[in-house]
Amino acid sequence: MTDTVVERELELNLVLSPERSVPVPARLTYRTADPYAVHVVFHVGSDFPVRWTFARELLVEGVFRPSGGGDVRVWPSTSEGRGVVLLALSSPDGDALLEAPSSAVSAWLERTLRAVPPGTEAGMLRIDDGLAELLAPAAADERPLSGGRTPADDSPDGEV
Repeated sequence: MTDTVVERELELNLVLSPERSVPVPARLTYRTADPYAVHVVFHVGSDFPVRWTFARELLVEGVFRPSGGGDVRVWPSTSEGRGVVLLALSSPDGDALLEAPSSAVSAWLERTLRAVPPGTEAGMLRIDDGLAELLAPAAADERPLSGGRTPADDSPDGEV
């Protein structure tokens, strides 16, 4: 099974105060090989971009109603008469409030939901296939020990 990647470059606004924000280029990424997660990379003008990963469901919910708690919270709002999605991120390094256009986030999410419909994520992980492979006897497990002898053959009373 191939890994499908759904990406979207967009410009978010880092909200510094009610009157001031600065644009932040970002990339949203969704991979069918990691079907429960969304990845956001912020290009903040440093040598190393800032990366966040959180549940796709949190973002899907956050487009319609307040969602999340703790390190990641998402909720719908309006700014200058247009729909936006607010994303509040908290880490030991600090807090950030980012504003994204609702239409761009919703269109990208719709593409992820077509790639992996809600409720089908577990099937993408192929856990059963992985477990079967891990638990399958290897050829070495089926060979007798050297000379066809077993450890019980070496014990005087036949016990190991």
